[in-house]
Amino acid sequence: MKKIILSAVLVLASFSFANAQQNAIGIKFGNGGDISFQRYLGGSERQRAEFNVGISSFDFDVFTVNGLYQWVFGLSGIAEGLKWHAGAGAGAAFGTDIDLGLNVLGNIGIEYNFNFPLQLALDWTPTIVSVAPSFGNTYFGGNAIRLAARLRF
Repeated sequence: MKKIILSAVLVLASFSFANAQQNAIGIKFGNGGDISFQRYLGGSERQRAEFNVGISSFDFDVFTVNGLYQWVFGLSGIAEGLKWHAGAGAGAAFGTDIDLGLNVLGNIGIEYNFNFPLQLALDWTPTIVSVAPSFGNTYFGGNAIRLAARLRF
């Protein structure tokens, strides 16, 4: 009887742990690479922040840092764990060809959260980049669809 009760408690605890996962960390690939971190905001599963640090998709000599505010929407009618997101943010780029670039970002994507703590996502992040010193050299970038794999915790 004790084993049954202990097993039931462990199963219930694992379900509540899975539902309480508010963070995700992993990598993004596609014309460069990033370390990616997500954090749901205010206990809501509809709003989150995403931060990425990595090598630019524009030029492999460029280091980028950016942050996004995202709205997350469920697609559980299609498949449990399937979601889509949209957002906006800002960032900066540094490198041998760019002393400083300031970025304005958009973001739209789709993701699948497995029953175990893994998230796979595809997203597109169109970017407007303005390069120092005068910030007069402005161009559009971020034309790649990127794949992300993150561990949820």
